[in-house]
Amino acid sequence: MKIEQGQTFTGIEKVDKYRALYYAGASGDYNPIHIDPDFGKMVGLNGTILQGLCTLAFAAKTVTDWAGDPGKLKKIKCRFSAPVMIEDTISVQGTVTEMQAGRARVDLSVVNQSGEEVLQKVEAEVEI
Repeated sequence: MKIEQGQTFTGIEKVDKYRALYYAGASGDYNPIHIDPDFGKMVGLNGTILQGLCTLAFAAKTVTDWAGDPGKLKKIKCRFSAPVMIEDTISVQGTVTEMQAGRARVDLSVVNQSGEEVLQKVEAEVEI
């Protein structure tokens, strides 16, 4: 695939009711806000929330699916800005904003089904 400045791509991930549990097992992040709905409600979160790094993994997966090779993703960063709830739908929109020295810089928008940014200042670098 040829990567060009201005190119766009999208991805969508549905957070199923088990996602935070699966991610807890893989990451070791068993914080009660991720696995215990009653605890999440007690601390004012309206239930469990997805681990932030799992949300970032959704963004990274969208980039690697588009790039066609997970090894091409060389860098990704973000600011965590809003909790992702179980059953949310996360939409990722990527745009190639710069190409330089064998890499493409991609800016990403990551929002929930209400259009709220759940990650901000999301940037990735992909080998071209």
